[in-house]
Amino acid sequence: MLGRLYDLTWRRVRHLGAVVLLGEAVTVRLFTPPWSVRDMVRQLDAMGVKSTNLASVIALFTGMVLSLQTAYTLAAFGAKLYIGEVVGLSLVRELGPVLTALMVGGRVGAGITAELGSMTVSEQVEAMRSLGADPLRKLVVPRMVALLIGLPLLVVLADVMGIFGGLLISTWELGLTPSFYFGHTLRLMTYGDFFSGLGKSVFFAFAIGLIASYNGLCARGGADGVGKATTDTVVGVAITVLVLDFFLTKLFLAL
Repeated sequence: MLGRLYDLTWRRVRHLGAVVLLGEAVTVRLFTPPWSVRDMVRQLDAMGVKSTNLASVIALFTGMVLSLQTAYTLAAFGAKLYIGEVVGLSLVRELGPVLTALMVGGRVGAGITAELGSMTVSEQVEAMRSLGADPLRKLVVPRMVALLIGLPLLVVLADVMGIFGGLLISTWELGLTPSFYFGHTLRLMTYGDFFSGLGKSVFFAFAIGLIASYNGLCARGGADGVGKATTDTVVGVAITVLVLDFFLTKLFLAL
């Protein structure tokens, strides 16, 4: 039993070290030329633009549910008029970045792992190396740049749609006017609240790209290996986003 536990722990430590080394290598390539702008634009369209509908729908109904639940909860204390503050701050600080990152991690992260995993098991990545090309610069960097640009923009879109969803419930269910709702939503919200959520999305994007790329480049064993790597990416991204959210929240509150 102790031997198996030691082997499992050592294997996890080795994987963590390999991910850190990959992150270091990718970071160096992010800031050193040459860059493939065409690949970056193509990946940004595939990962960012094509995720807007999903992000909008999720954020819209999240804002509506949050507004509905908050209204009935605050009504017991006679404070349902503060629904704008609760919905706005909750979405901008936490729900917008986290839910968008989980959605992107499930959709985009799995796609990155499947693409890179298929290229790895079919030895296309090794063929690139044998021709003198850098797989990290050609395959990983464009996807990482697309995530670093696309995810914060999706978070901004999610914040707007979530607040709009809260407006719909506030006007239809509670009879509040749009001006009253927006006035209360913006009353307590500061630039720090907005940029803290936006800052979280940058860390989430880097973590999603790193985990997805690592699992894809380490896929082994044909189609079964690619499927397992994709599953590992979805699970790993979900856990990492939630853990990172806790520590980033502590950091931003301290700052």
